[in-house]
Amino acid sequence: MPVTVVVPTYNEAENLPVLAGQLFSLPVEGLTLLVVDDGSPDGTGQVAEALDDRYPGRVEVIHREGKLGLGTAYVRGFTHALAKGSDFVVQMDADLSHSPDYIPGMLAKLEDADVVVGSRYVSGGGVDANWSPLRKVLSWWGSAYSRFVLGLNIHDTTGGFKAFRAAALRALPLTRIASSGYAFQVEMNYLCKKRGLTVAEVPIIFADRTMGKSKMSVKIALEAAWRVWQIKWRY
Repeated sequence: MPVTVVVPTYNEAENLPVLAGQLFSLPVEGLTLLVVDDGSPDGTGQVAEALDDRYPGRVEVIHREGKLGLGTAYVRGFTHALAKGSDFVVQMDADLSHSPDYIPGMLAKLEDADVVVGSRYVSGGGVDANWSPLRKVLSWWGSAYSRFVLGLNIHDTTGGFKAFRAAALRALPLTRIASSGYAFQVEMNYLCKKRGLTVAEVPIIFADRTMGKSKMSVKIALEAAWRVWQIKWRY
């Protein structure tokens, strides 16, 4: 069955070829990679186009003009994947913090769930040992905070490694999603709850990026905290 892996990118020229090689070595038939690039000045979009030559028919690229936000990139990718008839859609980061090795298990879990979350905060999950104490606290606090405010019953509410049944994505009002940054993950989880979708979690170890620069900051974390309340009021 067709599986589309949606990967938003901004300045990930070094990481993208490595990620593609790992994805296409998986024992998953019908897997394609959809890159949604926000006009990366480091040439990520061109690197993605070159990957289509290396893996004919397995890589698609959507080029966007400028940095338009993580949430809108995912919505654009989801919409495209559904339009081309994908049965399953996976979302993940481009920076190699999400290991593709978890994907077969996540897809298998979709036999019993509508959505599967790669979770850092269930038994067996975790984050990179090299994370600073501040980053660990911000990450854990963000998930705990949004769980409390929105009444979510999953442990990793801010994680960006997920797998969806196509029918589950179609059940969500994707065009109404307003969160463009990291709060997008929380909004998607809240919409899954509101639509009565079954969400399962599987443990993952979230690795630190080895190339490029992390986009997380205290400012972004505080903005996401405010966005949680906006999500609650909007729906």
